[in-house]
Amino acid sequence: MASVTGLEGVIAAETEISLVDGQKGYLVYRGYEAKQLALQASFEEAAYLLWQGKLPTPEVLQIFKKRWSPLRVIPETLKAVVDLLPPQSNMMSVLRTAISAKGAEQHKAWPPSEDDVLAYTAMLPTLITYHYRKSLGLEPVDPHPDLDHVANYLYMLTGAVPQPAHVKVLTAYFVLAMEHGMNASTFAGRVVLSTQSDLASALCASIGAMKGPLHGGAPSEVLDMLDQISSKDRAVSWLTEELASGKRLMGFGHRIYKTNDPRAEALRQIMTELASADPWFELAVHVEKVAVDLLAEYKPGRKLYVNVEFYAAAVMRAISLPPSLFTPSFTVSRMVGWTAHLLEQASCNRIFRPQSVYVGELPTTLS
Repeated sequence: MASVTGLEGVIAAETEISLVDGQKGYLVYRGYEAKQLALQASFEEAAYLLWQGKLPTPEVLQIFKKRWSPLRVIPETLKAVVDLLPPQSNMMSVLRTAISAKGAEQHKAWPPSEDDVLAYTAMLPTLITYHYRKSLGLEPVDPHPDLDHVANYLYMLTGAVPQPAHVKVLTAYFVLAMEHGMNASTFAGRVVLSTQSDLASALCASIGAMKGPLHGGAPSEVLDMLDQISSKDRAVSWLTEELASGKRLMGFGHRIYKTNDPRAEALRQIMTELASADPWFELAVHVEKVAVDLLAEYKPGRKLYVNVEFYAAAVMRAISLPPSLFTPSFTVSRMVGWTAHLLEQASCNRIFRPQSVYVGELPTTLS
């Protein structure tokens, strides 16, 4: 039996949640193009779609949104657990610990319910902002009952109602980052849940995988590049110098997508529309255009296109999000995809048990 290192190309499950087609540049959520959802849907609408399999009517959406607000409040017992952690703890470790503690309160381990997944999704921004502000010596900001999920996250980070342009572009990014097939963190969660373990244990596995720099690593190198370019006037000279010296441009090319990354396309469209609202949006769009033209000249035939990390960095820079919160913020979004997969796994469960190929020595009695 031939081995496949890393299980690349191996089908691990059938799913109705999403389609990732890297050759054609498709990302589909439950029959809808993700890039169209990013332009038109709220975070809550996209979450409802992934969990329930259909978009909510306006009346259902209104009721659904009302369920989020009380679930954002974290209990004093959970705050006490977070307060015991060192102030400068890695935020992903904080989330893993807090979710494990939250899971210890639950007595019903199997199967997970939609109420359970909503509770974890709703409280995640509060956990992040609570620990982040306390680590800076600032008073935590309580959730705002009248703001939607994304706007409330920005509000709890700063204590100020966010700009509409920033809410719109972060919502688009979050919708696009919600789900991406059987990636490492999603697979890790499904493996744990397939043993009929509890939801918190599965989510801790997903968070542990996301923490790794090969999966959830923040697009800090793209941010460094944009900071060094700093203005549209410097784009051509800076990018040309990098390519002429044989260096790689961060934020271009993707392991899966061999054509335009549909997530980057959607963010580009929104940033173009909002360019007048934030100079970083305008800079990002300009740098992409210049870079793609130069890449075609310096690396002919490679077909290198911008990826979502490029525009994710521009989004994070525009909303003044510190690099330490890039991966946790990605997790705020991906929690929806993880939990959609966990609900699906529970609905048709079979424990994962792949094989391995032994390449060690055999005892002489067996050789």
